[in-house]
Amino acid sequence: MAPRGSHREPSIERTSEYDEFMEKLAAYHEARGTRLEREPRISNKSVDLLRLYQTVTEQGGYDVVTKTELGWRKIGQGFHFGMSNLPALAFSMKSAYYKNLAAYEISTFHHKEPPPKEILEDVTARGGDLLNRTIENYKGRGRETGAQLNGQDSEGTGDERQQTPKEDRMDVDEPGSTGGRVTRGLRQAPPQRQLFHPDLSSSRHVRHFSTNMNSPQPASKETMATSNAGSNPSGMSSFIANYEPKPQMPLTLRPVITPAYSIAQFKERQKVLKETAAAKAGRVSPSYEGMMLPGTGFAGPNIYVRTLLSLRSGIPEEQDFALHHLVKISHERGDKFKFDAFPGLAEGLIEKVLEVSSLFYDVSWEISYRDDGSMHGTHTLDGLHGTADILQRIVALMELGTRDDLETEDFSHKLNKINEAGLVLRNMAMLEENANYLSNMFPLRDFICIALHLPEMPSVVELKHYALDIAEQLTKYLALECDDPLYGTLLTQLESSDRGIILTALRAISRISMNLEENNRLDAIPMSVIKRVNDFTLLDDEELVHACLDFLYQYTAVVDNVESLVEEMDFFSLMGLVNQLVRLLLYGAKKEEKITLIKRPVKEPAALQIPRIPQDLVSELLQLNEPERSANWLRSCFEEDSASEITQIALWQAYQAQFAEYAATGRPLLPAAEFIKNVSSTFITAAAQVLQGPSNRFIIKGIRYRHIPKDLKGRPYLRCHWLDASNKSCGEFLSMPKDMWDHLINHHLRIPKHEDGRWDFSDKPERTYTCRWIGCTRYPGKHGPYEVGMHIKQHLPDTSSKAALHQRYNKTPAPGYIKDAELQTHVWFNTAVDERGDAAGLPLTAALVLRNIARNLPRPANDKEVSWTSKLFTPVMPQLFYVMAHNRPLAVYMTDLTAAISAGE
Repeated sequence: MAPRGSHREPSIERTSEYDEFMEKLAAYHEARGTRLEREPRISNKSVDLLRLYQTVTEQGGYDVVTKTELGWRKIGQGFHFGMSNLPALAFSMKSAYYKNLAAYEISTFHHKEPPPKEILEDVTARGGDLLNRTIENYKGRGRETGAQLNGQDSEGTGDERQQTPKEDRMDVDEPGSTGGRVTRGLRQAPPQRQLFHPDLSSSRHVRHFSTNMNSPQPASKETMATSNAGSNPSGMSSFIANYEPKPQMPLTLRPVITPAYSIAQFKERQKVLKETAAAKAGRVSPSYEGMMLPGTGFAGPNIYVRTLLSLRSGIPEEQDFALHHLVKISHERGDKFKFDAFPGLAEGLIEKVLEVSSLFYDVSWEISYRDDGSMHGTHTLDGLHGTADILQRIVALMELGTRDDLETEDFSHKLNKINEAGLVLRNMAMLEENANYLSNMFPLRDFICIALHLPEMPSVVELKHYALDIAEQLTKYLALECDDPLYGTLLTQLESSDRGIILTALRAISRISMNLEENNRLDAIPMSVIKRVNDFTLLDDEELVHACLDFLYQYTAVVDNVESLVEEMDFFSLMGLVNQLVRLLLYGAKKEEKITLIKRPVKEPAALQIPRIPQDLVSELLQLNEPERSANWLRSCFEEDSASEITQIALWQAYQAQFAEYAATGRPLLPAAEFIKNVSSTFITAAAQVLQGPSNRFIIKGIRYRHIPKDLKGRPYLRCHWLDASNKSCGEFLSMPKDMWDHLINHHLRIPKHEDGRWDFSDKPERTYTCRWIGCTRYPGKHGPYEVGMHIKQHLPDTSSKAALHQRYNKTPAPGYIKDAELQTHVWFNTAVDERGDAAGLPLTAALVLRNIARNLPRPANDKEVSWTSKLFTPVMPQLFYVMAHNRPLAVYMTDLTAAISAGE
């Protein structure tokens, strides 16, 4: 972990553009009469208002982002504040923009008149549609004012304020949880009663009769058609198609006023009847006009105040109610639920979690807040200064013999409520303001010591994790000495076998006094703990290794600690630590290559004449029949080149010169016309053409002479570049390296042979030799036959692992007429970086630990003594220089490390 306040922490880029923007914004707020918070703080980090303004306006402004689903959450995640509570992050970003930039946006971005500050900056950032907000249409002002008078934030008003949360099951991950634990299950609320309402609609078909029964009416055409439908089939079909039933007349019903149908009207009627009866009897009922009766008017305290009062009441049922709701409130509304706004809440929760000792020990802790120093009994905790001997008191407690495999209902209920209180403290401690508030409460430190020293039982594992999570948030604001009970308790947790406990304990120790001016010295740490942490760095667990490196960074930052490390740890363990840290410098590195063109490809000019092919190739060609013989000969001596050309007569003459002497042996040549056609069949790019001019030229376009011929399998021959006495190259072509070596030994060096056919390489004064291979400067003088004979092998093709080294002395031209481009390749192995492009992650922390060790190692007493710096870092210097050259993010830190090593040597 980088030191507090280092340059790596994401901060505001104070450019000239930023300064100009802030001046305009400050002038705007001054003219408007509102207060500007220049650097709002979210998760202990400053917000760049210029960047926030640009981000929001790019998306259309405040109203557009507010209407977008999860709009503010996405903007908050782009600033990388590291908050796990995303709803809290979203509302914090929205509030920062609302208070400081909303009115400025309306004026400068939308070019409209912003609403008055009474309905903008003076109220909370709830809702949107700021462009159309006026005093007349803003309905939330009264409610917010009433909520603020009750000590309640605007986010808690409305239905959420009046209704208590349902006891549903919350199987969601808690924000910031290290162990993957879920919140406790909440009880289900009973279904709400539904009053019976009768169905008044008509469900019967009623026959309707005419009121004038004695007035006959003449038969209509429809009636006549109906009467005749039986005798006229077509009329029957027409009648059925045109039939329409008579509309039903609804039955008129009057509702009966009953308690089940209309309770309000029934009560009103009963009230009238009672008043009438009382008046007849001469009794007058009292008048309640203007009096606030129970259940009317003021709805009572909100849910936050109700839970606080219930928790402090001491009544078990009320405390159960409070803890039930506090669990959900702290999980969903933890960003607005602060201890300083509800005095006594933290004390009540601490008193509740301290009851856990009564389940396992014969003790009932009491907290004394008396400042006169008088404390009665060993079961009383000092609430003002902390209990210095809390660990001794825990050891002296008498166990009750509680069984973990069999729990009573009362035991399970009590432990469940204690865990809920611990969960509430843990959730609320995730807010920085609450963590700072709790850091001044000494009974909470005593509880952490008590919880972490509970018996090793599965039933208390959950509470121990809550205690460690709280400690991780509190130690940032604590300066713990080596004799502090909390410091010693956290160190003992590193001996645990639970990964979650070790991980959280390492983080808590590494964060001691991180937000204070005091340095975290980490004194009196047993060497067994250091060796255990060293072993953890070898595991394939990035999260655990990162916590170990943060711990080692804080530990090695103190000179006395490094001296203790050298004195008490054996050399091989210390060397192993340095080697592991060096390996972590390239953890997660990604290979990146950059190729730079040094020299472009070059096309060599064509050979001026046809190459002379070896006799063994001629023998192989004579075994073939035409046209295969001429085709293979062409491939051996010519190559494709679209820009070159050869006259047909020169090509035909070369063919005749090569094979005419063998025609008499029964190998006739192809006719000229057939030979020219065979050239076009052999090479795709070759074509017979006629160049018009004063004298027409017949050419073959698309081929050229080879510098070095090829055999029938397409392999280039080896050319001898031995210079004779007139400095003329031999030019002989041979197929195999062994044939070339025999050629050099026999024809040029003229080394004799023994009677058994072996070469005579014996050294004799009269036998001296010189290498005359073109361009060779290795043996300019005269040397023995064996030395020169072994040397000339370097001029032959080499496929060994040292081919690149031998190529320095092999001046044999490479085959082909296109020379490859010369390229320079730069290879980097870059590790993780943060949003600013600076180094981050395990490699950075490993480099910082190595730098601390190099700086703080003890210096030698005299010049003859080998320094510890040389002992530890000399073996790994090649790896360090490699990382410095190939890891660009770590280059600056590796430079500091090598400078510290040089100073220590």
